[in-house]
Amino acid sequence: MTEIGKIFNWVAKLKVLAVLAVLAMPMGAIAQGEAVAPLGYRAVDTGLVKYNHTQPRAAAKGTAISLPFFEDFTNTDFFPDTNKWIGRQVYINNNMAVNPISRGVATLDALGEDGLPYEKANKSVSRHCDSLTSQPIDLSSYTADDSVYFSFFYQPQGTGFDPQPNDSLMLYFRRSSSTSPWMRVWRVAGSALQPFRQVMIAVTDANFFNNEFQFRFVNKGSMNNTDDIWNIDYIRIGAGRNINDTTISDVAFTREPTQLLNDYTFMPYQQYMANAAGERAGQFESAIRNNNASAVNVNYGYTSREVFTNTPLSNGTGSVNIGGEAESGVSFPVYTNAVSQQAPNAAVTFENKFYLQATAETGSAENDTITGYQHFFNYLAYDDGTAEQSYFLNLFATLPGKIAIEHRLNVPDTLKGIAIYFGRQVPLAYQKYFSVVVYRDIAFGGGTDQVLYQEDFLVPSYLRQNSFWYYKFEQPVVLPAGKFYIGTIQPALSASDSLYFGLDVNRTANNHVYYNVLSEWKKSGLVGAVMMRPLFGNFFPSIVMGPVSKQAAQWDVTPNPATNKIRFNYNQQVGLARYSIIDVQGRTVMSGDVPGTDWLDIRDLEPGVYLVYFSTDGQNSTPRKIVKL
Repeated sequence: MTEIGKIFNWVAKLKVLAVLAVLAMPMGAIAQGEAVAPLGYRAVDTGLVKYNHTQPRAAAKGTAISLPFFEDFTNTDFFPDTNKWIGRQVYINNNMAVNPISRGVATLDALGEDGLPYEKANKSVSRHCDSLTSQPIDLSSYTADDSVYFSFFYQPQGTGFDPQPNDSLMLYFRRSSSTSPWMRVWRVAGSALQPFRQVMIAVTDANFFNNEFQFRFVNKGSMNNTDDIWNIDYIRIGAGRNINDTTISDVAFTREPTQLLNDYTFMPYQQYMANAAGERAGQFESAIRNNNASAVNVNYGYTSREVFTNTPLSNGTGSVNIGGEAESGVSFPVYTNAVSQQAPNAAVTFENKFYLQATAETGSAENDTITGYQHFFNYLAYDDGTAEQSYFLNLFATLPGKIAIEHRLNVPDTLKGIAIYFGRQVPLAYQKYFSVVVYRDIAFGGGTDQVLYQEDFLVPSYLRQNSFWYYKFEQPVVLPAGKFYIGTIQPALSASDSLYFGLDVNRTANNHVYYNVLSEWKKSGLVGAVMMRPLFGNFFPSIVMGPVSKQAAQWDVTPNPATNKIRFNYNQQVGLARYSIIDVQGRTVMSGDVPGTDWLDIRDLEPGVYLVYFSTDGQNSTPRKIVKL
């Protein structure tokens, strides 16, 4: 038996003893179950972010903007539009708001531009966090007699966690005074989820009427809840307004259209085509809001095509009458067209464009169109790729925790690995080992646990591009058509309790999620999709942090602790060696080819604790912890 096998055999014996001990205890003494927590970080996919204008980081002031000013955050990519905004601390998105005024909101929380908490270790403090600052706005030709009003909508909590009463959202105006230019003009304390509310503010102070007027939203957040969410939408500044000018001449989509698929969000195309009628949803569904005071008849439609071949798929139109300041659900027929797949597991993408026909309005035209994509690739997924919260198990200290997520195949396929989205923890869980498991069945509803495959001693990681971490199996698992489960085991007595996983709360997939914290499988009671994906086919990212290979190279780092330089000690005949040095916030601070017998200069690293990852010819070894003095 290998050393790893001996360790896990020993852990298994401890599990039996732990169960016997627990059975002798009163049930009230056991704290167990499932729970949610703040996500703790926001991964920035730099490959998708478009700095869509001339300022790459929006760090400088631009030419002053003229009135009227309008922003509904629809036509923006992840960070604010640099033509209107300075800085990129806030997050522009379509997933953090509940019943927004239109698609796209600016979200303020306790996470910085790098997606990490402003306070990395001290969770007991409250501090000023995100800010959203406008480019200069020219008000020099206006006076208080022109009745200039500033208005916006805000919402606490959204799909994240609610700001506490001692937290707040604040608005500042910049005046011409040189001693204290920023003046707070509005503030609201944190609260639980509420519908979007509109705020109207008259601009009357003579010091505001200059050619460099600016405004700034700032939130104060609690570090013990990094997802203290505030959403902002529909910011307007204009002359000739009054306190009752609360309606907006705008008709807009408010909800992302549903997917083509009924249960999964994404799946391999050959699996879809094997049962297309069963996998398709009955219709696409979305919602349109009429922000006008009176009813409007809205004509809408859609077009679809396959992206890689540009093959038209379908189109259609409809109409609906929507009352003043009201919302109406709309639906589009789901098409049955298909295209030929170029090769097994090759990508196929359907583009679905939903639009509103031209209406007389003064609002944004960009929010009249939604372009969505139905991707067919090499994985099965219930989630939409974005996480709003973290999912974790409340474990008894001496018992393991298990998660199993049910999937199904329409035709046989080969499972190559698993992708997991981890929620960030403080401290990070790099030292927390876990196993991935493939089950044919679990002991729930008359079934029995049937383990098809298991790999042990994996460790989590964070802030990878698109936030998923990929674990490639040492041995592929051939699966027949039908039901199977993927999941994790967090061993007992191993400090692996409370491992956080991403939770997509905008999707309902808890009917497929099961957990086991007291030697009994239970169905999840938390709404959302736990973000684990089974991977098929041949595609994997170029960097795969997979299991620790039993044949991985033996290596070490000296000296440790180190001041200026370190050296890797290993058998240099094993092949190409690479390293990555990760800080306690999960950021890669150094990486590259291992410099053989030469020293690696680390003098520019800040003093602290780091994890060093080492691989040879794609085989990963157990990471080492080093201390930089």
